[in-house]
Order: sequence, then C-alpha cells, then structure tokens
Amino acid sequence: MKEPMLESNNTLAISQESGEDTATVGARSGVANLPGGAFFEGRWQTAEMTVEVRDPQDGSVVGWVCTSTPGDVKRAIAHIHRHLQVQDWPLRARREALEKAVLLLGEQSTRFSIIVAAESSKTINEAEREVRRCMETLRLSAAASEELAGATLGFDDSLAAGSKVGWYSRKPVGIVAAITPFNDPLNLVAHKLGPALIGGNGVVLKPSGRTPLSGLALVELLLEAGVPSGRIAAIVSGPGVSEALVTDERVDLISFTGGPATADRIAAAAGAKKILSELGGNNATIVCADADPVAAAAAIVAGAFGVAGQNCLSVQRVYVHTSLFEQVLEQVTAGTKALRTGPKLDRSTDIGPMISEAEARRVEEWVEEARSAGATVHAGGTRRGAFYEPTVLTDVFSRCRVIRDEVFGPVVSILPFIEVQDAIYEANNSEYGLQAGIFTQSIDVALALADKLHVGTVVINGTSDVRIDSMPFGGFKKSGVGREGVRHAVHEMTQPKNTIINLAEPRSDRQSLDGLIETTA
Repeated sequence: MKEPMLESNNTLAISQESGEDTATVGARSGVANLPGGAFFEGRWQTAEMTVEVRDPQDGSVVGWVCTSTPGDVKRAIAHIHRHLQVQDWPLRARREALEKAVLLLGEQSTRFSIIVAAESSKTINEAEREVRRCMETLRLSAAASEELAGATLGFDDSLAAGSKVGWYSRKPVGIVAAITPFNDPLNLVAHKLGPALIGGNGVVLKPSGRTPLSGLALVELLLEAGVPSGRIAAIVSGPGVSEALVTDERVDLISFTGGPATADRIAAAAGAKKILSELGGNNATIVCADADPVAAAAAIVAGAFGVAGQNCLSVQRVYVHTSLFEQVLEQVTAGTKALRTGPKLDRSTDIGPMISEAEARRVEEWVEEARSAGATVHAGGTRRGAFYEPTVLTDVFSRCRVIRDEVFGPVVSILPFIEVQDAIYEANNSEYGLQAGIFTQSIDVALALADKLHVGTVVINGTSDVRIDSMPFGGFKKSGVGREGVRHAVHEMTQPKNTIINLAEPRSDRQSLDGLIETTA
C-alpha cells in the first residue's frame, strides 16, 4: 500500500492497491484539495507557504501552511473585531450555517478522513470515526441555539420589584482564541468553533502545527456553509504568533487543549481574561474482585491504545484485585499482542505511528526507566521509527514516569490491590483528575467508589475512554479549568445580559378601569 504523496499544487493525492472499499476507492479516484496556508481578513493566504506538514508514518510531505507573523495575528483580530461591531449575524443564520456544515461534511467525509489520516497518527478507521464525531459536534452546536434563550427575571418575587420587569439573554463574549492539539485534529477544532460560532462570537483558530490541514479544511467548509468571513480566522505557525494571539486585549476568551505547562504559560501571558483549558489525564481503572475479568480486560485493551495511546482519555493505570490479577493480566496481554501495528491506510491496522519519532523515543525512554526499576514487560516495549508497539507492564515502581505522569503513548500498567481503599487512594494519587473506570457487579460498591474518585467522570463497568460530545467534559486538579461539551461550552463562551424596564407608575388622575369600561360600553 502506498502512502499519501503531495503534488506541487498543495493537493493531497492518494494511491492504493486494488481491493479497496468505498472510502479508499474514493480516495484513490479523487484528490483532497487543500485550502491556503492561513485564513484571515476574509481571504485565504497563499504567500509564505513555507511550513511543511509531514506524515508521521514516513516523514513524507503532505502539505504546506503559511509562516505568519504577530502582525498577521493583529490584522486577523482587527478584522473580526470590526465585523462584530458593524455586521449582525442573527441566531437563525448561525444555526442554519452549522446545519449546512453537517450536510457538507457528510458529502465530503472521504476527503476529510484522508486528510486526518495523512497528517496525524490516526488509522483510516479512526479518521473516519473522527469525521462522524465532528458531524455530531456540529449538529449539537446548531441545536444549542436553544441555550441562548435566557429567562425572565424574578421581580415579582423581590422586595425591590416596584414596577419593574426584566429578562436576561445570553450574549457572545466577543472574540475567542481557539488553540487545538494534534491528536484529534478535526473534532477538537469543531468543539471550539461550533460553540463559539453558535454563541455569536468571532473566533481565531490556531491548530497544531503538526496537524493543521484538518482544521484549515474545516474552516473552508464552514465558510462554504455560510459562516461570514468576518467571523473566523486561522493562523498556524510563525515566531511570536501564539503570544500575539493570547495577549491581544481584543481577545475575550481563550479555549486551549494541551498540556499543563503550556496552560500555565498562557495564563501568565494572557492576564485577566477567561481561559478554558482541557489539559489531559493519567486515567485509572479499578477492577474489583466481583468483576467480569474477560469483559474488563477487553475494555482495557480497547481503551489503552487508540490513536497509539495519544488520547487524554486513554487507560494508563489499572488496579486489579489480587484474586483476578493473573487472569486479567493474561487476557490483557493476549489482547494487546493480537493488535496489529502498521500502515495507517491499511484497514487491518489497529495501531498507527505516534505523532513523531521523537515522541516514540520519549515513550521508549519512560518504559526503559520503568524496566530498569524492576518492571516486567509482558507485551510490546519495542520501537520502530515513530511506531511504538502497544505495551503492557507490571511491577512498576510508583515513582516511574509511566505511573506518575501522563504517558500519552501506547503503554498500560497493571497493578494489584487487596483492599479497595488502597485502589481508591492510588487512583487519586495523581496530579490529574480527568476520568476513571470501575468494574464491579455491585451497584453499592460502584456508587461508593465513584463518589470517592476525584475525577470529572466515572464510568461504571467501563474504562476512562468514554465520551459523548454533548456531556460536560473536563476534570479536576491539573486536568483543566472549565468544561467542554457543546452546550456547556456555549455557556462558557456566552454571558448573561440583563434587560430591565421601569414601567410607568399609575397616575392618580388617570381614568379608572370602571369608568373606562362604562365609557367604552
């Protein structure tokens, strides 16, 4: 199977062997035309397209984006700022544009799947799932127009009522800076753009420089669907552009997905403005003595290695009661060894490459650190370029980085416990608190454990790797600030605005109601 190649006009061409299904035939018979390398001031920028976008699988170039400047950022923000002041975009039109975007994305799903797979770590199967989720996110964003209705103010139940009436409605915060990561290069962009736009905001997107093409293609699609060009911009790369974006006083809200260290730097630079941040996790799953070990093991394998483990919901630490430990370990090891690591566009591939060879080397170093401290490797533990084999560890010292930090790679550690209180303590013994899983057949045990886990979501008889795009998404501690999930993000990206009317007091000389009725009669 041949991999994506770039033609001279920034067009992604896909060539594959025979025996393809509908999606891959579509990819081979057509091309995925990519837009310019940045979008601002209402037009695509095609000069200075000098930044290469490479396929992490083999290093081949799949596209170019613009090298931008802080001045470009200021121009982009100024254009949106002016548009917000002088051009109305009614809620109905916002909803209709997002609804049309869903239809267009369905029509172009093959093209978008190929772009996602070409520039990221995702296999073609994972890329297709992401496109479907992006459609769901945009659909939910359109439906979230209902969240902007507001409500009446309770003057009739207040001592200060007098003759006042009033209501509040939800209004846009203004300009949203949307900064997105590489691991979900399409749907995480939609999770920021969709709520921002339905809320009536303008938005400047800065996608990951490793996977910018998916985000740029989504901007192009939103423009085609009817989003005004004065409401959206996208800038990818260039010295000083990130700082220029987050520090501009006209930016009202920053929505960032990434790591805690970067979030700290953004907060320090941005000053007093609203920041929403989703910062990852070090997720634990607890398998109790009464759990179904086969079902638990299958869920652990499914939840630990998707997108080569580069998933903030990935299962990283598994605490198993000693009575089931050997059985669960055997099942997880067998399931892991059955996974196929290989080319992303091969439909039999389960695990693709990591986003770069440097990241694969980092994971290799962390596993070797654990091995040197006494850990046992039951599956995987080997690297080939940017590929790292899915890895199962036991006997891992608690101070090792594969336990202490977010691995963000295809590594899971299986650890025994005797008392469930110890499992709860160890699960909570992390700087992160995103999601967790519990396996038990007792609803009493499940609810008691769920109450004690200090995380944003607890999944009972499942792992941490569960998310629907409508749920409030985020965590405690270093896992982030605020919540995503479309309706919740709409609330974060809008503000309540009160309107109060002082009604005229009744005049003493005004004709009485009885007199008015008599006169009328």
